[in-house]
Amino acid sequence: MQIVPITPDFDGFAALREESVAEGQRMLARLQENWISGLNRFDRPGEILAGAIVDGVLAGVCGRNVDPFAGDASAGRVRHLYVTPGHRGKSIGSQLVRFIVRDAADFFRFLNTRAPPQAFEFYGRLGFSPVLENNTVTHRLYF
Repeated sequence: MQIVPITPDFDGFAALREESVAEGQRMLARLQENWISGLNRFDRPGEILAGAIVDGVLAGVCGRNVDPFAGDASAGRVRHLYVTPGHRGKSIGSQLVRFIVRDAADFFRFLNTRAPPQAFEFYGRLGFSPVLENNTVTHRLYF
């Protein structure tokens, strides 16, 4: 597996987006819409959109942005983590998050995320702490 910076124009992104939509997940469709509109291009300091390539196929994506909900440019956010069903259970999601966390402390004091309940344990294993009583954040990784 190789993890590289990507954009929604990357080969295989459209197929990944369609697979996510078929699962009822709109995060990659929103990512592409925001990219096209210029609302979010992962181009501010510290931001990145990364893709996991497995056997020449884009198997997953994960992004890191300035947290748009925090009102603080030193707060980062894990965004749009998605791994195709055929590649789940192979540590790809963990490796993607570790990749975007790797140099995050150079830009941010912490990273937030809003995860569904089934992903709480996943983020806990990666060192994120639960955040209570916040409707935009479920977990935070402090540096």
